[in-house]
Amino acid sequence: MTTTMRTIRLASAALALFTGTALAEEWHGFDPSNFNGAMLSADQLKAMVADAMKVTPAKNGKSYTFGFANLQRDITFCQKVEGGIKENAAAAGITLDIADNRLDGATALANAQSFVNRNIDYVIEFQTDANFGATIMQQMHDAGTKVTAIDIPMGDATFFGVNNPRAGYMGGAYLAQAAIAKWGVDKVKAGYFVEGELPQSGVIPKMRTDAQVAGFLAAVPGFPQDHVLRFDSKNTLEESFTQTTNLLGKIPAGVPIMGTAINDQATTGILRAVKQGGREADVIVVGLGADELDTLTSEPNFVASVGSFPERYGNYLIPIALMQLAGKPVPPAVLVTHVMVTKGNVCQYYPDRKCTSDKGIDFKFPQDAFNKYLASLHQSAELKDYQSLIPTN
Repeated sequence: MTTTMRTIRLASAALALFTGTALAEEWHGFDPSNFNGAMLSADQLKAMVADAMKVTPAKNGKSYTFGFANLQRDITFCQKVEGGIKENAAAAGITLDIADNRLDGATALANAQSFVNRNIDYVIEFQTDANFGATIMQQMHDAGTKVTAIDIPMGDATFFGVNNPRAGYMGGAYLAQAAIAKWGVDKVKAGYFVEGELPQSGVIPKMRTDAQVAGFLAAVPGFPQDHVLRFDSKNTLEESFTQTTNLLGKIPAGVPIMGTAINDQATTGILRAVKQGGREADVIVVGLGADELDTLTSEPNFVASVGSFPERYGNYLIPIALMQLAGKPVPPAVLVTHVMVTKGNVCQYYPDRKCTSDKGIDFKFPQDAFNKYLASLHQSAELKDYQSLIPTN
């Protein structure tokens, strides 16, 4: 383990960065409902494995093999998730079989079938196409294989990932407040809000991008609805760049362009498209994930990102899997607790990064407006089966 990782673990012990949506018992120092996000020791993880083996022996009769189907292995966020899973699996003595879903549902289904054919003991799925979730889960059920799904729900799999309503609302509200601080409210109302969505992933990630819009509008009452421009980012910088370039022709010269998206990569695509269009002075963006730290720290107009700490996902995912294999109760959903990461505070969360004197805005989260927004989500017909993924405040 690197010195940086040790430092992050020590720093994270002081921060409650994740929260569960239901109570669960503590087990070898791990309670998914009340855990600080720091990696457990190798002794704790191996003790978990020993207990799990008594209830659910390894299918090969020797040691556990877990499957991890990553969303796409060359995306920074996914690389950080994978790194954390690898570190925890190695410490626990678990063999890890990694596949790449390549942002494609058919590929994810083929990977799942491969896991089943090889008698994998447990599967962690990170796959983007909601239309394939039920089919993948049916294969897992038929094989008697338990699953945790990252960020996109899959049937009765345990859910782990972004607190979509809060993360989105935070980012949208921060973007609006930063824009007002830069240009003034009247000029902001003459500007355009650009939103990079991900429709293929279904209603749960849609909560994130819808909340980004809602948070922005809550902070800028009277912003014209026809100045909200949405596009399908397909979760990539490249597609976001292309679609934003296409939208620039609809935005008058000299007005503010305020952008955010499903993740840091798509947000970066917005920023690069506007810069290439010769309108750098008109744009600010806020990301989601805080995994593109080079961009956050070097680009003046990338003013903040909502931190999700993907490098710590494995600190949850491996213990959750072992808890299930040991027959212990696990919440149906464990959601990330988010913070705004800026150039002025990045060193607090990533000690290998330097903070600058740019402290950003004095951000005020609009809690009352957010509470009303949450109430509307709880009443939404399309979300009636996902109440555990909607926070209460």
